[in-house]
Amino acid sequence: MSFNEVRRMAKDLGVNTASGKKTDIIRAIQRAENNIECYATDRVNNCYEDLCLWKSECLSINNNGKVILK
Repeated sequence: MSFNEVRRMAKDLGVNTASGKKTDIIRAIQRAENNIECYATDRVNNCYEDLCLWKSECLSINNNGKVILK
């Protein structure tokens, strides 16, 4: 998902996007939706959230060795 799409989604949920970083905005969206704030964390190694909107991108980040620990 593009950064602008993420920002639009955040705005629709009333999430402040002033922080600017995509990772932070996605985690804020997860929080606003009452989900676990796990995007780009080491939790991906034990993730069973198959319906997660962010899972494929999160797995891709993890496979590239860029996991950002929470």
